[in-house]
Amino acid sequence: MSSIYYDHAATTPMHEDVIRAYVEAASAGPGNASSLHAQGRAARSRITAARDVLARSLGCDASELVFTSGGTESDNSALFGAAWAQRDKGRTGIVTSAIEHHAVLHACRQLEKQGFKLTVLPVDDQGRVSIADAKAAIGDTTAVVSIMAGNNETGTLQPIAEIGEWARLHKAAMHVDAVQAFGYLPIKLSDMPIDLLSLSAHKINGPQGVGLLYVRKGTPFQPLLHGGSQERKRRAGTENVAGIAAFAKAAELAVMNREQRAKHVESIRARFMTELSRLIGPDAFVVNAGAAARLPHIANVSFIGIRSENMLMNLDLAGVSASGGSACTSGSLQPSHVLQAMGLPPAIVASAVRFSFGLGNTSEEAEKTAQIIATIWARLRN
Repeated sequence: MSSIYYDHAATTPMHEDVIRAYVEAASAGPGNASSLHAQGRAARSRITAARDVLARSLGCDASELVFTSGGTESDNSALFGAAWAQRDKGRTGIVTSAIEHHAVLHACRQLEKQGFKLTVLPVDDQGRVSIADAKAAIGDTTAVVSIMAGNNETGTLQPIAEIGEWARLHKAAMHVDAVQAFGYLPIKLSDMPIDLLSLSAHKINGPQGVGLLYVRKGTPFQPLLHGGSQERKRRAGTENVAGIAAFAKAAELAVMNREQRAKHVESIRARFMTELSRLIGPDAFVVNAGAAARLPHIANVSFIGIRSENMLMNLDLAGVSASGGSACTSGSLQPSHVLQAMGLPPAIVASAVRFSFGLGNTSEEAEKTAQIIATIWARLRN
């Protein structure tokens, strides 16, 4: 049975050029970039070259980039690092939104336990933060503002530029989780009101286990990890040389082909939605955040009357990989905190399935998946 992978928002397949870059770096022999001998210098050279590529891709200075183990560490490092440093200046406010990734929300809750005052901004029924609400929450005692660029469950884009400008006016550090958006949105950090930005390689057809944190020069920051002087003393630990080299190649490809990639996934998404409407009718499903400005590769769809786990199980049996768009805890799907924050009815939340498209997907797969869903829908509804 052939398989159709529609879970690119969770992780993406590695690009063949990225695999080659990884293998080349991993095959170069043992090399700890902190060592002074020839092998160590060679490893350091690979990291420096990768950092330069990523800096060009992001429009920033190479010295502002910190390599991490992934998006979760980048988010945590940004929040704890900036919050702790700002507390020394009497700033104890944290502002975030209700639809952030748990790597941000859980970190914010921990900061709240440490004495910071947390404000969680609501969103509208499209999952978008109100600029007015953000401005009302950000003041002269705010330490960090953390708003994601594009949501990982619905694709909804956030007004990060406007919020970032207001945060800058009040000297609060602005953090953006761009893990899902990088490769689809143009990013030139030198021109953006962003102080910290999180990325992860495996969302752009790179390897798992390597991420990046941008820390603008002059941003108050304390390291989360201690034990070594790596990454200019901002992140202790031996660098993942092969992963970093592969990350740079993935970023280079993602930025170079950004418009083409966006058009490709948008066309697949459109074909998928058209076929669904034709086969089961437009009233049989709801596209969550369907009216929002969004990332092009995500479609969050609720099939009325069919629980998410039932649809996902049947899709899996038919060879289609999708997601509930919600966290899996102890083997049971939990309701999506994103859809709940949007105020959607329980029936919509309980029946939501996230389809996310990317490298290797075709229009033929979109048509086939719609046909599979139509068959499942008819069987489960009856």
